[in-house]
Amino acid sequence: MTRKFRFIRASVLSTLSVFAGLEASQAASVDELANTLKQQQQQIDALTTALEQQTSSPFSNTSLGGYGEHHFSHSKKGDDVIDIHRYVLFISHQYSDSIEFISEFEIEHGLVNDTADGSGVGEVEIEQAYIQWQINADQTLKIGQFLVPVGTINETHEPDTFYGVERNPVEAKIIPTTWWEAGVMNSGIISDGLSYDVAFQSGLSTTSTNIRSGRQKNAKASAETWALTGRLKYTGIKGLEIASTLNWQQDLSQGTATESAEASLLEIHAIYTSGSYSIKALHAMWNVDGDIAEADGKDEQTGSYIEPQYKVTDKLGLFARYSIWDNAAGNNDDTETTQYDIGLNYWLADRVVLKADWQDQDNANSSSEKDGFNIGVGWSF
Repeated sequence: MTRKFRFIRASVLSTLSVFAGLEASQAASVDELANTLKQQQQQIDALTTALEQQTSSPFSNTSLGGYGEHHFSHSKKGDDVIDIHRYVLFISHQYSDSIEFISEFEIEHGLVNDTADGSGVGEVEIEQAYIQWQINADQTLKIGQFLVPVGTINETHEPDTFYGVERNPVEAKIIPTTWWEAGVMNSGIISDGLSYDVAFQSGLSTTSTNIRSGRQKNAKASAETWALTGRLKYTGIKGLEIASTLNWQQDLSQGTATESAEASLLEIHAIYTSGSYSIKALHAMWNVDGDIAEADGKDEQTGSYIEPQYKVTDKLGLFARYSIWDNAAGNNDDTETTQYDIGLNYWLADRVVLKADWQDQDNANSSSEKDGFNIGVGWSF
């Protein structure tokens, strides 16, 4: 056998052994692939079964959320208070693609005392409980109890969404936040960036024209007279929101006073955000008819504030606020109050915030001025 022949035979045998190895390797790879596919199919079957069981659950379309806040307030007059101000649960249920139930249950100040004289510290409240009907892509109808569409925080007031331990005094004392009513509200889109809300709702009830105490909170509320609310909102420019709300009350006394007290609230605000900087400004004014309101100087009640904000980092934000309000602006007396606030928010997580602020008040009655500082923690989920 020649050397050349032996070389050719060795090459052929080597090539055949390589092909045999490849065939064996391919067979092993096919077996491994078959086992992998089998395992994946088993996982898919298990996932499908779990999804079917979840879909059949009566709570599969029910969602839970909430928020809370705990405050410590120090006053230079020695009135120090620590308080779990709010604990709130949101519960919603999706009946279909277009019908949803939305509710908000709240406990204020941590403890509710069932006392005959009404001196209990806290409150148990249902702020929202309504059916939302998504009529089409541009039209929504709310039927039941809902938050009135006014101001910057009446509808969105989770503690991680605003600066300051307490809600700003103008929206609390003039608007009055938090304010909810029962009725029907239609919300819609007019064009890109322009939307509206129109509500036919229950009204306030007060014979002293004290707006905030007139909130009935739908607790066996008098419905002798009703109210209307309309809002226009523009967000067509990046970073800008401009909105105005007009609320009309047929009779603040709900027919119980010797004369009716027709009233109207006009509120306008603007919010502009550019990068880390933001500024917010709001003005609100009540006009109340009748001799009773005029005699008390409460035929006109006004308030305004401006609030610049700056995000130093994603977690740290600083703010300052100047507020001025007067719940008896219709008289000739000096009943105006001004307040300066400065402070910071520090977000431990996206929806968990630590807050601290200092406030200084000034009015004609120095004994009622609330100077001091506040510390708080808030969360939402």
